Amino acid sequence: MLITYKVEINPTNNQQWLLDRHIGGSRWAYNLFLDMNKRRYQDGYHYMGAYEFSKWFNTEYLEANPDDMWIKDLSSKSVKQAFIDADMAMKRFFKHLSGYPHFRAWKREQGSYYFVKNSKSQIIPVERHRIKLPKIGWVRLKEYGYIPTAAEYFVVKQGRVKKHAGRYYLTCLVEQADPVQPELTGEGVGIDLGVKEFAILSNGTIYGNRNKSSRVKRLRKQLRRLQRKQSRQYLAFKARKQKEGNSATDLNLAKTRLRMQRLYQRLQNIQADYQNKIIAAVVTTKPQWVALEDLNVKGMMKNRHLAKATSYQGFYNFRVKLVAKCQQLGIPVHLTNRFEPTSKLCHECGAKKVDLKLSDRIYRCPVCDYVEDRDINAALNIRDTENFELAY
Repeated sequence: MLITYKVEINPTNNQQWLLDRHIGGSRWAYNLFLDMNKRRYQDGYHYMGAYEFSKWFNTEYLEANPDDMWIKDLSSKSVKQAFIDADMAMKRFFKHLSGYPHFRAWKREQGSYYFVKNSKSQIIPVERHRIKLPKIGWVRLKEYGYIPTAAEYFVVKQGRVKKHAGRYYLTCLVEQADPVQPELTGEGVGIDLGVKEFAILSNGTIYGNRNKSSRVKRLRKQLRRLQRKQSRQYLAFKARKQKEGNSATDLNLAKTRLRMQRLYQRLQNIQADYQNKIIAAVVTTKPQWVALEDLNVKGMMKNRHLAKATSYQGFYNFRVKLVAKCQQLGIPVHLTNRFEPTSKLCHECGAKKVDLKLSDRIYRCPVCDYVEDRDINAALNIRDTENFELAY
């Protein structure tokens, strides 16, 4: 079984310099692939794939451009993987699966350092508190004992190191034994996701909207102020650049951008931690199945009154994490059809209340006089409906 682990690393100053070089080199190689293929298309030549481009790059390009020989000091696997990533992005564009790939930018901290296990005899050593990366050496982990270390049962196949908000994160793919499937003895669980409350379970548990907490509101207020500050600094930077060229304003702009990135990261971590705790609470009950509504998030974002609140909730990330965790434990996931009227149906008699309004928070059935909270009634209908598809 292949499982991905993500952990923050704590490199030394010299290792940070080496990682920045590799990340910058992969970003440069990615942009070179896109640029050269764009020029070849304009000149009427055929498209070069990743492996053909890599061969041409090593035999012809570097001989004609000796100033770019610095790329040979970096890990060859990382550079070649950048060509493969750019090739995959182009092929997705050819198949109309995504838009035309953009150049990777330094300001967005795009690019990664890639490493891979080359052969059966070679291993990527991992200890409780550190991992050995090619061309970098032993790098300390900030979270001890998170990545498996038993070499006879766990093998690190490949991984990447990315930089985000001034921090370095390691993501590695580990091949390990299949986990023991637990016996599913609990009842099925239906989950109704909403804007007022994040998740309402069919057993009556309600998980509130974390975005309404004072902590998140304070962080978003700081973020708005930094955004305004960055806007003013950018206008001052443009005005000074026309007269003096680059100045200290450019450095101040970079500092503000880094502070904004760290705030964004804190908000993302709060949301991810909250969602992980909800998923852990659901799967520890060992339910026979988990039912989730297939929400039309793209359509919900078109409502200008609810677009911001919907985007803050992170419904898609919650669904991806829940499906992955349930698949690992062997718990079936039912995706209820998005057109199923789960909020308007009575859970007791099945009658449909057509005139139900969004402001009606209590469901009162006109046929059997069933009274229940609107969201709990929807969660029960999501749990028991037969109009669903399996998520995996």
